[in-house]
Amino acid sequence: MDHRDVIAAADRIAPYVRRTPLLRSEVDGRPLVMKLEHLQRTGSFKFRGALNALLGGDRPDTVVTASGGNHGLAVATAARVLGIPATVYVPRTAPQAKIRRIEAAGAKLVQLGESYGEASAAALADAEGSNALYLPAYDHPLVIAGQGTCAAEVVAEAPDVDTMVVAVGGGGLAAGTVLGGQLPVVAVEPENCQAMRDALAAGHPVDSAVDSVAASALGATRAGDLTFSVLRAAGAASVLVSDAELLAARDRLWDEFRLAVEPAAAVPFAAWLAGRVPGELACVIVCGANTDWTPS
Repeated sequence: MDHRDVIAAADRIAPYVRRTPLLRSEVDGRPLVMKLEHLQRTGSFKFRGALNALLGGDRPDTVVTASGGNHGLAVATAARVLGIPATVYVPRTAPQAKIRRIEAAGAKLVQLGESYGEASAAALADAEGSNALYLPAYDHPLVIAGQGTCAAEVVAEAPDVDTMVVAVGGGGLAAGTVLGGQLPVVAVEPENCQAMRDALAAGHPVDSAVDSVAASALGATRAGDLTFSVLRAAGAASVLVSDAELLAARDRLWDEFRLAVEPAAAVPFAAWLAGRVPGELACVIVCGANTDWTPS
């Protein structure tokens, strides 16, 4: 996988995705660029990867996936656009806002288990038993390339950006950002919801505990093998933020910019606010808005 895969993905999905805007601003006396990807169709960057995966190979008769919510909604919507029946497994802890949207997109919804890992195992078994395409949430080359189109848009429109800051669950967006942006990447996770940090420390993906207010979007219990290898090879920086920091950052996005986002989307902004991001001009990817949103 390399940058050429991202360029191919961008051409493939262009008729369907939104080219989301960049917002240049100054916060606490420092310049900042924000990629407003929460304005993407389905309310998150996940639509890019799901669509690229369904368009990039043989068209499946049916598709099955598992998700904490955003990927499931993206697959359901991409499948509807392409006329493919979809089944989405989510853990019973998935937010109702995401469940409602998945069902409204026309997918069959199955709630099972208390974690993404349990839902994923059930979805994989379903796909194997029914000969459906199983589409992983992050550890898939076409998914990663699709997510990388977000960063490719940033560098095309803001060549002065020197650092990309992204939230990490299983690592699909972060790995795609490495390939699409070809800039230093800061991969940010909530404390106690840090599968990629644990993988980088161990030298390989390991099972990791999940306990954060952002777990519905970033609650992967294990980093992907492919996403891990991309981030490790790139020397991506790993940063943690507390739940208190990410919620404060979410509220500040609303107070100062009137951006109503889900907690996971504020994670990279929280790291930048805390001074944990190097570089002169960072771009924070504001990645999702699928929540019943209220400020704390």
